[in-house]
Amino acid sequence: MNEIEALLEELKLKYPGKRLVPGEGELTARVMLIGEAPGEQEEKLSRPFVGKAGRNLDEMLALGGIPRNALYVTNTVKLRPTSPGKGARLKNRPPAASEISDFLPLLEAEVHLIRPRLIVTLGNTPLKALLGAKARIGDIHGTLTKYADANIYPMYHPASLIYTPSLKPVYEAEAVRLGELIKKLDIV
Repeated sequence: MNEIEALLEELKLKYPGKRLVPGEGELTARVMLIGEAPGEQEEKLSRPFVGKAGRNLDEMLALGGIPRNALYVTNTVKLRPTSPGKGARLKNRPPAASEISDFLPLLEAEVHLIRPRLIVTLGNTPLKALLGAKARIGDIHGTLTKYADANIYPMYHPASLIYTPSLKPVYEAEAVRLGELIKKLDIV
C-alpha cells in the first residue's frame, strides 16, 4: 500500500459513511489543478469536477487549449462538506478548518507523487492550504507564486462563475493566459 492509499484508508476511518473523491489524471502530469472539495455530482460519480463547476472548468481548459487528460485534477478536501438545506436535501458548504487540516497530508502526498511544475489552485481553499492563511485569491489571482519545486497559478474557482457571473471576463482572460504559460514552460 502506498502513502496515498494509506492516507485515504485513515481518512475513511475518520469520516465513516462519507464517500471520498480521490484525484484523477496522469501521474506524470506536469500541471496539477486543485479545487476546494467535491460537490453533489462529484460525490455521486466519485470524480472531481464533473458537475456545473466541472463544465465551467472544461470551458476554461478549452479556452486555454489545455487537454484535461494531460492534467492531474484533485481537491483540497476529498469529501463533500454539507450542511442541512431545504427539507431533507443537503447543501454544499466550504470545508471547515479541521477538514482542511485532516486532508492536507493527503494533498501534500499527491503533490509529492505527481511532482507538477505548475499547480493551478482554484479558489481560496487550495491557495490557503498550500501558502498559508494570509494568501487571498482576490490579491494574487492570475500571477505566478513559488511553491516547493513548482509554481502556483491561482485562479478563481469555476463555481464562482455560477454565483458571480461578472467574473467571467477575468476568468476567461486568465484561462487564455494559463494556456500561454503552459506553452511557454513547455509542460503539456
